[in-house]
Amino acid sequence: MLMKQGMQAGCSRSAPMLNSKTGIMRACRRCPQGARRQLTVQATAAPEKPAPAYHQWYQPAGKGESFYTGDDGYQYVDNMRVDDVRQQVPESPFYLYSKRRITNNYMAYKKALEGLDSIIGYAVKANNNMVIMKHLQQLGSGAVLVSGNELKAALAVGFDPTRTIFNGNGKLPWELELAVDKGVLINIDSEFDFDNIKAAAKKLNKPAKTLLRINPDVDPEVHSYVSTGLASSKFGIRNSHLQWFLDEIKKEPLVQLVGVHSHLGSTIKKVNIFRDAAIIMCNVLQRINSEGFQLQYLNIGGGLGIDYDHNPENKIPTPTDLIDTVRPYVKDLGLTLVIEPGRSMVASSSALVNTVTGVKTNGNKNFIVVDGSMSALIRPSLYDAYQHIDLTAPNSNPPQVFDVVGPVCESADFLGKDRTLPTPSEYRLEV
Repeated sequence: MLMKQGMQAGCSRSAPMLNSKTGIMRACRRCPQGARRQLTVQATAAPEKPAPAYHQWYQPAGKGESFYTGDDGYQYVDNMRVDDVRQQVPESPFYLYSKRRITNNYMAYKKALEGLDSIIGYAVKANNNMVIMKHLQQLGSGAVLVSGNELKAALAVGFDPTRTIFNGNGKLPWELELAVDKGVLINIDSEFDFDNIKAAAKKLNKPAKTLLRINPDVDPEVHSYVSTGLASSKFGIRNSHLQWFLDEIKKEPLVQLVGVHSHLGSTIKKVNIFRDAAIIMCNVLQRINSEGFQLQYLNIGGGLGIDYDHNPENKIPTPTDLIDTVRPYVKDLGLTLVIEPGRSMVASSSALVNTVTGVKTNGNKNFIVVDGSMSALIRPSLYDAYQHIDLTAPNSNPPQVFDVVGPVCESADFLGKDRTLPTPSEYRLEV
């Protein structure tokens, strides 16, 4: 508050009168009426630092979506403090999910696919929690599976088997028999896989609806462990052997070829990669149709990346960005587009909530030891992947650099390395 005073001539007092009860200024009674002191009081805002802009990872407390730091310094999931949820869960560590974010992720894919005949197939390998699977089934999703047990789980929660795809390079005979019996779409991954699919169809005397898994040999520019569509991949048929598969399928009335499939990898952040692969796949599809087939499905897999860094400046492609790159090719050929989101459907909805066991140093490095470990979250140990780590409550301790590690008896057991965090005073942590 800045006060500006102006004095009339003839007034000897240096201060105005103030009523201590009301706080209201009044003129000095000792001054003649015409010479009363005039006082101007002007309020000005004190300089303040601009409030940080809200974004996905920083939102108004209790009013945001999924996981974020509230403007009160606490970690939230939707409208609840993570620490309040923690009080209701007897186990630690535990995974916590935002139903709202999963719903919105699904709806983003649904909106992106408007105008196209399509199947959204949730990749169950991303998270086989039955509650999450049931929720996505109720939203209208199909399912993508890589094992017979995943197929059993999908059937148990009500997924439509005719909107379900069975992938994998090592499908077992009993798994294929179950898939054929339920009318699941099955990817042909190799010569022996074709033989096993053929045998299952003959044993049940039912048609097997199949897609050929093609490797378009497009580099997804991701970690080699999650790159799955190169010519060197363990997945998919030999492209040079395509004609053999077509000739053999023609001989088998119970093996129906209805589409082609590719899966480039995971954590892909450049959507032009999907476009390049789709062009190759459409050319393969047209070649197959020229042999007398009438393919219905183009399955471009999944793999859209997410923002693991929690950096609001990161430009992460959306489902619409992805679908728009392939839309014209799919539409021109009148195909049903199959998309297999997994990580991009659920990963941004979840956090592993840990409890800190203690803080230590070896003289060279500082460690935060938690009850979570590589057995609960293997990505950092498996391929040095980054997982964002936050304390779940405000902490005014000075920041230090820590490795966040678990109790497993391997040096590979870590959730994050060289993380700048305040020293936990109350042992709460979220990854």
